[in-house]
Formats: sequence, C-alpha cells, structure tokens
Amino acid sequence: MAHELPDPYSLAHARCWAAYVYQFSLGPASRARAGRGRRRALDRAGLSILGGRGTILRGWALAMQGQGEAGMAQVCQGIAAYRATGAPLLVAYYCTLLAEVSAHLGHPEDGLQALVEAHTLMEQQEERYWEAEVCRLRGVLLLRQPGASQVEAEACFQQALDVARRQEAKSLELRAAMSLARLWQQQCKRAAAYELLAPIYGWFTEGFDTADLKDAKALLAELA
Repeated sequence: MAHELPDPYSLAHARCWAAYVYQFSLGPASRARAGRGRRRALDRAGLSILGGRGTILRGWALAMQGQGEAGMAQVCQGIAAYRATGAPLLVAYYCTLLAEVSAHLGHPEDGLQALVEAHTLMEQQEERYWEAEVCRLRGVLLLRQPGASQVEAEACFQQALDVARRQEAKSLELRAAMSLARLWQQQCKRAAAYELLAPIYGWFTEGFDTADLKDAKALLAELA
C-alpha cells in the first residue's frame, strides 16, 4: 500500500516497520529489509527519526551477519541520531540491540551497561513491551563474564519468564524458557528443562520456520 502512495514518508515508515518485524522474529531477511529501509529513509526522504531507526536496525543486522565492528558503529550512530531528535520512546529497545551486538563482539561488560540504561529508560517511560528481553539478555551476558554467577543469571531468566507470562507475551516467554532450559541442561537438570520448555513450545500453532521455534525444537530434541 505504501508503494502506491506518492508520499516518501509512508514508504520509509512501512519499510522501517517491516525491518522491526524481521528483527523481532530474528528472520534471515532482516538484513535486506533493514538496509533498504535505511536507504529509503535517509537518501530519499531525509527524515531524521526514520533515518536513525533504520541505521540502528541495519547496524544490528550487519553485526549478526558477521560484520561486527561496522554494525556496532552504525548502531551507535543511529542511536545518537535518533536521540538527537528528542524522541523518548523505543530507546530502551534500541539499547537491547546495542547489548546484543556487544555480546556478539565478545564485550559482555559493554552489553550489561547498555542494559542498565535500557532498564532505567524503561522505568522512566513505562515502556515495558521489551522488559522480558531486558531481563533475559542480562542473564545471557552475566554468563559470558569470567567467574559467571549461574545463580544470578538464573534469577534473571526466571524474572524474564515471570514478566513474559504476566504480559502474555508468548514469544518472549519462549526465549526466556530456552535460556533457562539451556542453563538447567548444563546443570544436569534435563528433565526439568524439558518440562519447562515443552508446553510453551506446544502452545504455538504457526511460525515454525522462525529462528526461535527452530531453536526450541532442536533444544527439546537434545533434552528428550
């Protein structure tokens, strides 16, 4: 529909939200969508808010594709550009993308710092749709530090589960359950891990070609 309109903003906006969808689902097409959204937003429309968003998403996609340093630079550049507009919303979510890229580059301390900011902004703005991921990613990053505390990481995963269940955010509940199940697997609690994950995976009736559900199916096979 956006293609049928003469307004470049509508097309830039549509492409940007398409990139969000792919990022949320960790879809393989996210790199192309995010890149196309950024170019359209910056080069054709010249809109700073959409330009900042697109740069962040494209940077995240580049990092996940293996271009870590280039991706990190774009994520930081995009966040700075977006914040310069004065827009308060979504920044907490963008900080989680920065944390993911930091983790991907092997810098858990930087990722944890980004999550501290994400949590602060989330509390200030009452913007809680990504709260479960903030908690879960903290646990993931804690486990990547030297002398990691499994007890503290497990508490983060449990908190992520509690938040996702309270919000009825089933996809985020699945992610939290996978992170906790993997930890329990390492602790030789295979049966408990399977019992946690199986009913959540069994709730889904579609989306089995997405990364999370593929990973959950593979993990259940390991735990069975």
